[in-house]
Amino acid sequence: MTDVAVHRARPETKEQRSWYWYDWANSAYVTTTATVLMSPYLTSVAKAAACPDLAAGATCTTNLSFFGVPISPGSVYPYTVTISTIVSAIMLIFIGAIADRSSQPTRLFAGFAWAGAAAAGLMFFVSGSNWQLGVLLVMITSLCLGASLVIYDSLLCRIANENERDRVSSKGWSFGYLGGGILLALNFALDLFHEDLGLDRATSTRVSLLSAGLWWAAFTVIPYRGLRHITGTVAPPVDRRAGVLGGSLTQLRTTFRELRLYPQTLLFLVAYLFFNDGIQTVIGSSSLYGIEELKFDETFVLGVFLFVQFVAFFGARLFGRVAGKVGAWRTVLYGIGLWTVVVIVAFVTPQRATTTFLALGLLIGIVLGGTQALSRSLYSQLIPKGREAEFFSLYQAMERGTSWLGTLAFGLTFQFTGSYRWAIVVLILFFIVGGLLLSRVDMRRGIEEAGNPVPVVV
Repeated sequence: MTDVAVHRARPETKEQRSWYWYDWANSAYVTTTATVLMSPYLTSVAKAAACPDLAAGATCTTNLSFFGVPISPGSVYPYTVTISTIVSAIMLIFIGAIADRSSQPTRLFAGFAWAGAAAAGLMFFVSGSNWQLGVLLVMITSLCLGASLVIYDSLLCRIANENERDRVSSKGWSFGYLGGGILLALNFALDLFHEDLGLDRATSTRVSLLSAGLWWAAFTVIPYRGLRHITGTVAPPVDRRAGVLGGSLTQLRTTFRELRLYPQTLLFLVAYLFFNDGIQTVIGSSSLYGIEELKFDETFVLGVFLFVQFVAFFGARLFGRVAGKVGAWRTVLYGIGLWTVVVIVAFVTPQRATTTFLALGLLIGIVLGGTQALSRSLYSQLIPKGREAEFFSLYQAMERGTSWLGTLAFGLTFQFTGSYRWAIVVLILFFIVGGLLLSRVDMRRGIEEAGNPVPVVV
């Protein structure tokens, strides 16, 4: 059996401090746009297209037509995320293979980040009944975000050793929630005082969407400059005549054949597919649920999400400390149990039950960042050296903003029942299945099979 790791955790390095800032940068889009604003805003634009004469507070019963397929306006955003994920699942694995062989991985990372930020900023022009533009931009942004995160996450393996990754990953996530929370606070103020500024609600929302793109682009400069010295590649060499793309395609075929040699890694990925789909769908649909099902106004829901962001900053740090005591694997399992409680509470919450909704927000904030941050660091221990971006592309296809089973189940349940309450409760199955599969992952064995040193606390 492989000996326990001998690498000790070091003091925080300059590269680690630079790396944190991309969580800060992209979380502005993830929080303001993907989580809070775009779902209800795109739904309202879709409703305006389907029912242009709909009275305030009335229910739109007319479907939109997308290449002849009838779509409920309330299902447009979940279906958009579903399609984005299917496209991403195909594209990201190629991007990961190419990134492992790129001589400038940080430049590739920044290119995808700035392209995604540009698409996010262009959401300012989604207005009236132009829901198709919104769908297109959400898809482009989702793909670019996923591509940048494939490379960003893989850099974790190069800036932190096995005993540092839980701490570094958790701190990065906490940075993300703090940065996302600050921009959300500014956008909350804009929403609250939009009339005093001479803006209508739709215009203030569009300005907020623009601000998320600008924030993402501006703060990406910090990790790019701090990590740009990381050059070259540690991936297995390929035939020069094949080129980067041809060699990457060849290596992808090898990866899928070799994945069976890492059964614990494969089992973790399948478990992650389920419980992360549940998490992502809860996060992405919660504002829609609060506005459409629980009948809270948009300003109140935005305020609750602001509260969640700052709670999540402390929650991510707390989970990192717990993982240092009992191990990240057990801590993530505890987190999945808490997510199940979140869904149950959401299902039974009455309309306009302010106190219950705030308590729900507190619970989400505590568990939100920790499960995701520790899942990232857990997976980094299970992948072979030199194949980080390639393996993280499989991981990222199921990461935040790119889940598809959960959003598909959510959208279909609403389509057939007309109730977001039943749509949300379906997600319990994802946490149950994901938790059971994760409980069967033998982390120590998986780390050894990948040829990596075993952390002191697994």
